[in-house]
Amino acid sequence: MRMTRTMTTRDVTSGASAPLGATVLPGGVNFSVFSKHAVLLELLLFDDENASQPARIVPLDANKHRTHHYWHVFVPDLQPGQVYAYRAHGAFDPDHGSWFDAEKVLLDPYGLAVVVPETYDRQAAARPGDNIAVAMKSVVADPNRYDWQDDLPLKRAFAETVIYELHVRGFTRHPSAGVAVEKRGTYAGLIEKVPYLKNLGVTAVELLPVFQFDAQDCPPGKTNYWGYAPVSFFAPHQAYGTQKSSLAVLDEFRDMVKALHRAGLEVILDVVFNHTAEGGRTGPTLSYRGLANDVYYILDSDKSRYADYTGCGNTLNANQPIVRRLIQDSLRYWVSQMHVDGFRFDLASILSRDEEGRPLPNPPVLWDIESDPLLAGTKLIAEAWDAAGLYQVGSFIGDRWQEWNGRFRDDVRSFLRGDNGSVSGVATRILGSPDIYGHEEREAEQSINFVTCHDGFTLNDLVSYNHKHNEANGENNRDGSDNNLSWNCGAEGPANDPLVEAVRNRQVKNFFVLELLAAGTPMLLMGDEVRRTQRGNNNAYCQDSDISWFDWSLLERHGDIHRFVKALNRFRQRRDVVVEGAALSLNQLLRRARIEWHGAALKRPDWSDYSHSLAFTLRSLRARFLFHGMLNAYWEPLPFELPSVPAEHQQGWRRCIDTSLDSPDDISPWEGAPVIRQATYLVQPRSMVLLALSLERSVPQPV
Repeated sequence: MRMTRTMTTRDVTSGASAPLGATVLPGGVNFSVFSKHAVLLELLLFDDENASQPARIVPLDANKHRTHHYWHVFVPDLQPGQVYAYRAHGAFDPDHGSWFDAEKVLLDPYGLAVVVPETYDRQAAARPGDNIAVAMKSVVADPNRYDWQDDLPLKRAFAETVIYELHVRGFTRHPSAGVAVEKRGTYAGLIEKVPYLKNLGVTAVELLPVFQFDAQDCPPGKTNYWGYAPVSFFAPHQAYGTQKSSLAVLDEFRDMVKALHRAGLEVILDVVFNHTAEGGRTGPTLSYRGLANDVYYILDSDKSRYADYTGCGNTLNANQPIVRRLIQDSLRYWVSQMHVDGFRFDLASILSRDEEGRPLPNPPVLWDIESDPLLAGTKLIAEAWDAAGLYQVGSFIGDRWQEWNGRFRDDVRSFLRGDNGSVSGVATRILGSPDIYGHEEREAEQSINFVTCHDGFTLNDLVSYNHKHNEANGENNRDGSDNNLSWNCGAEGPANDPLVEAVRNRQVKNFFVLELLAAGTPMLLMGDEVRRTQRGNNNAYCQDSDISWFDWSLLERHGDIHRFVKALNRFRQRRDVVVEGAALSLNQLLRRARIEWHGAALKRPDWSDYSHSLAFTLRSLRARFLFHGMLNAYWEPLPFELPSVPAEHQQGWRRCIDTSLDSPDDISPWEGAPVIRQATYLVQPRSMVLLALSLERSVPQPV
């Protein structure tokens, strides 16, 4: 076994404090890391990614290798691919918030790549003793060594955006995916499905966390599948590569981005800047805790404990200057070097808390992001709440952030379930939620409209289960939300009854109609378009199995739903949402649309608690079309009166959508839609109908 050599001051030079991380320079690599209270830092250099012991150790002398709170060194003759890590010496006094442990190997907070050994052991970083042989380690990378071939972020307007939330591994891991075994569950595998995404009609993919995360941060015997357990804010997740080389993963991620861009699809990353995988007091020391625990985290008044506004054991101290810079540098890196188009911020309200955990009216880190010129064309989406009750939907800072609209999800679910008192709520959501956003004079697309996401039931399960079924998670079905606003349509779980299946299919289409045609930015969940099921599991965070994976055989089984969603996306792109190239504010949109509400009888909407039906008439923004929609969430058919057709437009109403009909009659393009000439239309139970009338002298041509 090769002996570890301790390098001396003759082997290295002092280096520079900026930039942070490992920077490839002519003749070697500069290393810089923040650690305010350390008394000594050691840089560990490993011969390769499989080495269990360092080949060289570089002690950083405070007199020569420290500037203020930054430790730095230049090591000559190093190249990209060099594996490295740190050990930090200082006071081990957890009761007072100090967690220095010279036996623990620490990742570089600014490391651009991470190697995870096959022997990785999370618990070894949580118990006393040396964990060097089983620890994650950082890898030197040069992000400039990649040919982007003129690729740039797409900067598509939100008015033209349809988001598809997907999990990189789950999208192609299933054997039915039709990709080579070595590509299943990888960035490369996703590339092979780009034509599918393009054909579906979505315009952006929102990837569940792809920052390197700790897959062992979960109950014993399970896998952290979702990835909300970050250990690095710069490195792409190694396990999503086809090769073991950590540098190859960087290229494979960028190949994926480039392929998506070529197809006109944007890439949005789900980012977790609210906590890390180091967890609470009993968690492992992986990086931040061992370098500057009291800087990176919000500590309780009892400094031995962490403030937990995330439900994950700790909370990043996002408005502390060092952490603010880390977050902003990370975002800038993913835009400038990895060409991503936007970010969805998990539990974004955490970022509005100060160093004591109190909500700030003008949180510095959020204004840093909002005002950064490099991020000016980047999509910013906030999950505007946290796990401690801070709820900021409609009041999130600035004028650039879009927001996940939980009210849209709940009101649409409630209406389609047939709940009393739900008609006015769904009407408001169709309009873009002016009760939440109308005061801001922002675009209608500020509202991210979703019915399902990774967290909760899939759309199929929303119409197939009255109760969660999370037994596979090993917590006796205690985990996951009990408030799902779901309805199983008459049978719990899979059903052979064709009548039950017919109602479920109808309900699924109803959800898609409201999601894709309401004012706002729609977000679809991976696999909902083919009725993907998680067998009733509404908290599949630890299920790296066919419970979570996309089963591609469903494309054949539920091809009618897949066709419906594709056609609905095409229909959405014809809504005349932009006038003269400029997006409208929500209030401008509502004024121009001139919406008129009805019930089953024209001009007599029923807003009572026991109402389950609604109709509306509106003009498209360029006044090319008149639309008439009829929503029947009642359990019996209802005859709806139709507006009369102006004499100069004798071609009449065309039925574009009727969710009660079987494919292909359930949705038709304008050119082939049947003409409706009667004065009333019988809307079937739990179904929706959309009619369109051309206001032009000739029938519009396809666009």
